Amino acid sequence: MKQVNIFLLGALVSLVFFLSCKETSSELSLAGEWQFALDPADAGIGQEWQKKGLADVVRLPGSLQEQGKGDDVSLDTRWTGQVVDSSWYNAPEYAKYRQPGNIKVPFWLNPDKHYVGVAWYQKKVNVPSGWENRPVVLSLERTHWATTLFLDGRKVGEQNSLQTPHRYLLEGLDAGEHTLTLRVDNRLYADVGINAHSVSDHTQSNWNGIIGDMKLSAKPSLYIGSVRIYPDIKKKQALVKVQLKGNTGKGTTTVVMQAETLEGKTVGNPVRFAVEAGEGAPAHAEATVDLGEEARLWSEHSPNVYKMKVSLESPDGIDEASYNFGFREFKANGTRFEINGQPVFLRGTLECCIFPLTGYPAMQNDYWAKIYRTCKEYGLNHVRFHSWCPPEAAFHVADSMGIYLQVECGGWAEVGSGKPQDQWLKEESDRILEEYGNHPSFCMMVYGNEPGGADQVRYLSGLVDHWKKKDPRRVYSSAAGWPYVENADYWNTPDPRIQAWGAGINSIINREAPRTDYDFAGKIRSNMPTVSHEIGQWCVYPNFKEIEKYTGVLKAKNLEIFKETLAGKGMEDMGEKFLYASGRLQTLCYKADIEAALRTQGFAGFQLLDLHDFPGQGTALVGVLDPFWDEKGYVTGEEYRTFCN
Repeated sequence: MKQVNIFLLGALVSLVFFLSCKETSSELSLAGEWQFALDPADAGIGQEWQKKGLADVVRLPGSLQEQGKGDDVSLDTRWTGQVVDSSWYNAPEYAKYRQPGNIKVPFWLNPDKHYVGVAWYQKKVNVPSGWENRPVVLSLERTHWATTLFLDGRKVGEQNSLQTPHRYLLEGLDAGEHTLTLRVDNRLYADVGINAHSVSDHTQSNWNGIIGDMKLSAKPSLYIGSVRIYPDIKKKQALVKVQLKGNTGKGTTTVVMQAETLEGKTVGNPVRFAVEAGEGAPAHAEATVDLGEEARLWSEHSPNVYKMKVSLESPDGIDEASYNFGFREFKANGTRFEINGQPVFLRGTLECCIFPLTGYPAMQNDYWAKIYRTCKEYGLNHVRFHSWCPPEAAFHVADSMGIYLQVECGGWAEVGSGKPQDQWLKEESDRILEEYGNHPSFCMMVYGNEPGGADQVRYLSGLVDHWKKKDPRRVYSSAAGWPYVENADYWNTPDPRIQAWGAGINSIINREAPRTDYDFAGKIRSNMPTVSHEIGQWCVYPNFKEIEKYTGVLKAKNLEIFKETLAGKGMEDMGEKFLYASGRLQTLCYKADIEAALRTQGFAGFQLLDLHDFPGQGTALVGVLDPFWDEKGYVTGEEYRTFCN
């Protein structure tokens, strides 16, 4: 009987320890109602709004614009992407579009509300018992833009990442009620360029708020900061490097690493090892995990994704996290790219942060699945994120669907001149690599789009060197468009195309009868892969039936102007005919561009502008699909694949 009691006592002790460990890794969602106030005069800091209640209410995650907060659009609206040429808009015949109640900015999709400046968000939270004096991490998945956090009126810190989560460490918390106050500023913190799709009103909108996962996470004294996974496709092994955060305290922490499929089936054997506590304890832990012959390679044809589960088991609790990765090696070989030793030709399009219903990027898997599924339906295997970096969901879905991604650090700017954006772009690139670098779909990276600046070559060449040393798991280049730098892994240039910028009627497609006995061999480099930049740009007549689809934050008032103009000429009944005729011509032009790329020996790939419309910069109706990734009625994916595959 005594033996049984001892056994039960031991089981009870184990259960208490297990429950305490589970409690330390608890999470508390911050989604829901937040008190709210606009601060257009930026007076909140001086008046200590963090110590006062806020009068209004919004729901987070979300943007204030989608909840009707902000200013009405007027002729005085300060757009992030200003009108480049408004001369025709100021003409007398367009006076009706400038009247109160009928304001229409014709150059992009129009929001109902617009706000550039500071907004304050405040929420009371109850810290559970058992969280006392433990590290608590506040995570805000995607904010726009800079944040300042206050806890019970005391400033915790500031962060300014545009495309990775803002995380704050809260220490010494007592159980019970606390007040979180968050100041969010969507003005240009750094001059990444007013047209950059990371910030511009041209496509998503310059929203203010937090749109992703929002939570508090209680941690043990030693917890996981980040994890980097370096797969070896030949050995079927993965080197796992863990950054440790917190205080090791006393005793020994056991690190456990186990690879699994996305469905949770274990692959290979777990690795366990100890990290000794005490002064001078390591800030990193690493080990090699062998997945064995069962492991499969990742590519567009076989998107085998694994997750690495990492656990820290210490005397005061357990911290766990898992990370997507895949066995793939994407690299340059001569003038071509290879995936796992096999040639790959990039057939790509752009994603310019176009989300008309919300005015901000999709944070859910299903929307990204639609985007990538449509790309594959039209014969594509590659997406370039023009001057922005997408959220976690975009990488996760691209992993599982086998899409090669080119990620950009959020810039379309002057660089290399010693201005603050030089340092910010470097720091942002480090954050992007740290946050998303394990994803096998993350194959390419550049600073952003078409830079300016007299010293851009030196600056961007230095960035390429920095990235290669920091993270060799992908290929790097300077920028989309230009300049050429010798240390890049590939060249992204606008030259290989059938209609060069400014060519007018002197291009192959305009000057000569249709033919197929030419290619771009004279426009590619012999020392690295060449990927064509923004080819196509073939425009089509507006689809006026599309107007009714804009039921969210952004409205197609630009298309309304075009429709009214056509009606004013007495040709309203010709709209659908113009759409179909111009659409069939557009399709033929894209066919000519794509086939010329495909028959160019040694060519590495193309990036279309675009498979779907780009509603910014003067309304560029350059897609065979609309901004919702839906067909317009004149070409199907099945037909498009006959020349793009």
